[in-house]
Amino acid sequence: MGLARDRAMPPTTLERMLWIKSFHIVFVASWFAGLFYLPRIFVNLAMVPADSQAERERLLLMASKLLRFTTILMVPAVALGLWLWWGYGIGQGAVWMHAKLTVVALVLAYHHQCARQLRWLREGSSSHGHVWYRWFNELPVLLLVVAVVLVVVKPF
Repeated sequence: MGLARDRAMPPTTLERMLWIKSFHIVFVASWFAGLFYLPRIFVNLAMVPADSQAERERLLLMASKLLRFTTILMVPAVALGLWLWWGYGIGQGAVWMHAKLTVVALVLAYHHQCARQLRWLREGSSSHGHVWYRWFNELPVLLLVVAVVLVVVKPF
């Protein structure tokens, strides 16, 4: 759905859609902020010396709270996006939207993997070091760049 179709909507419908878009963007940005920071905590957890149990527990608590909050932010981000797609027809049938939905599925999988990584770190069964977590931390940046380019540029 392009700008021309946006303007063809009745003013109240257009205004409501713009409010939904605005809140969708805010929740997506907030969700990604959590996805950017959580693996940084994993990096620090992977570097904690074995004799520093208090530091480890503090980082695990921080990571747990951040994951919970990030998960809460994910729900309206996805729900508002679905509302724009199904309720207003934004991108329906467009190749760029199918590609963006694939990116969203990858972000959801990444979010789930963050939860698994935290569980493994909590159990002490993670086999990854701080360098691996530094690379793991780059994935949401790449996914966000691809999603934004797909939505703004609509390359196909």
